[in-house]
Amino acid sequence: MILEIRLSNFFSIKEEVILDLRAGNIQTKQAKELKDHFFTHEKDNILKSVAIYGANASGKSNVIKAIRFCCRMIFQSHLNNENSIFNFLPFKFDGFESAPSLFFIRFVSNNVEFEYSYSLTRKEIITEELYHYPHGRRAKIFVRDERISGEKKDKYSFSNTIKRPLDVAENTSTKTLFISRASQMDRGIGKELFNYFNEQFILGYTGFNSHSLEHNLIKNKEFLLKALQIADSDIIDISYTKEKIKLKSFQVSFNSENAPISNEESEGEVLKIVTYHKASPNIAFDFDTEESEGTKKLFAILLSILDIVKKNKTLLIDEIETSLHSNIVEFIVNLFNASEKAQLIFTTHNTNLLNLRKIRRDQVFFVNKLEDGSSDLYSLFDYKDFRENMDAEKGYLQGRFDAIPFIDETQSSLKTILDGE
Repeated sequence: MILEIRLSNFFSIKEEVILDLRAGNIQTKQAKELKDHFFTHEKDNILKSVAIYGANASGKSNVIKAIRFCCRMIFQSHLNNENSIFNFLPFKFDGFESAPSLFFIRFVSNNVEFEYSYSLTRKEIITEELYHYPHGRRAKIFVRDERISGEKKDKYSFSNTIKRPLDVAENTSTKTLFISRASQMDRGIGKELFNYFNEQFILGYTGFNSHSLEHNLIKNKEFLLKALQIADSDIIDISYTKEKIKLKSFQVSFNSENAPISNEESEGEVLKIVTYHKASPNIAFDFDTEESEGTKKLFAILLSILDIVKKNKTLLIDEIETSLHSNIVEFIVNLFNASEKAQLIFTTHNTNLLNLRKIRRDQVFFVNKLEDGSSDLYSLFDYKDFRENMDAEKGYLQGRFDAIPFIDETQSSLKTILDGE
């Protein structure tokens, strides 16, 4: 589970922003009715979902992009070579382009709380720290500071948690995170953290560390059918088989002047999905060619979500409403809120969710573009004067919380555009 994420100097994020998934102390009647929207870890209540709102170009997608980049560094930094440039941009103004960027995450793995952080420029890792709370007290696992001159033993400080840690440090360049190298070198804590980020913190419906459609369908077919029916789909049954297909590979020979091409065939397998509909339950529909693009997307999304929710993982999604009806978005959010300990972090423009009978104030975050071009992140919970009997959607659209575009829609302004003046 994720407790807190902090970011600074990534993309449009300049000063530190904090995404806190620990629930606030809200004792109102409405908030108490939403008790299923959080779960308890030790003394803290942890939110199951948080929504991030903001105008276009406010930087809300940069929050998601920065988190994804930082997690991918854990997966991939051991593959970097000395010429590698890290795939992010710092804030471009006020001298921040040459300043370090910082990622901090507080999370729970195997019922133990961890704090992991690192700072970096586009060319090198500067600092890296890992702490845990094995008995309720904060304890160091390792601290790294590449600004200290000398040998590796001068730059690193270790507890006795990691086996032969200096061996790992000696094989860790400034292009590589220690935790990434420790996992590669089969060190226990390194593998545990790598596996946590790889298996528990899912960066999107598909791609990087998400499961394949085939895996999710085999594991979750019956749950998918129930979810489709609840989501008002007319699909009542699904079948699937693996079919062998011919694959052609082309090989070019450079041993002769004419460089002849050889065309070789091999066999591969594809998943063939067939659906059956309520109107004619005996007639099969080919999923790839006869179902709509919307149905295909909903199918893949629900399969991914069902795997995540059942296994109490965390999902990160940018613009959750893309190609989905607002009622389906609400259904997805409700799935997480009905789960045991699954979590959903998402950006959205869907103001239908801003109903304080359906969402707690501490589950709503806003991103606002400041005058210097930087992005600020804050919660509706920070507005102590906003009472829960007020209309949050109306207040947001009226600009009470900023984080919306202010558009000049006067006739004179519109005519200026149309007339080209």
